[in-house]
Amino acid sequence: MLLSGDVTVVSLSSTILSHSPTRTDQRVLLVEDNEDNRTIYSTVLRYLGYEVIEAVDGLQAVALARSEHPDLILMDISIPGMDGWEATRVLRQDPATQEIPIIALTAHALPDDRKRATEVGFTSYLAKPIEPNAVVAEVRRLLGGSDGPRAKSGD
Repeated sequence: MLLSGDVTVVSLSSTILSHSPTRTDQRVLLVEDNEDNRTIYSTVLRYLGYEVIEAVDGLQAVALARSEHPDLILMDISIPGMDGWEATRVLRQDPATQEIPIIALTAHALPDDRKRATEVGFTSYLAKPIEPNAVVAEVRRLLGGSDGPRAKSGD
């Protein structure tokens, strides 16, 4: 990614762009306070056919998870207000959200951090910096599909 004034130029891997976009009903809640990261991940996921809901802090993440019922959550750990650790604890205690897969997106990359993520209830863990390909691969692994999300039946 190159920053040039107010314009962010994103170089997307040909691996991602080689997949055709697919219409889907799969929804991903992206919780990330860094605007550049949020733009990169949401752009790639939308291109591949996922519906993306965005939150910038833990309180908003919990509220959107409860109201929007996403199929998967990408959760940054170091977010304002309620951090990703606590937001995940809250979601795991709520019967309406406890089964949603949650992927930790974090700069906390020590072995103890990975262990803590498992104990808190994260389904998966990706250490920053994270290439968009790695995010897409993990989303696909958890939601199914190798060439993008499932298409709506009848399409």
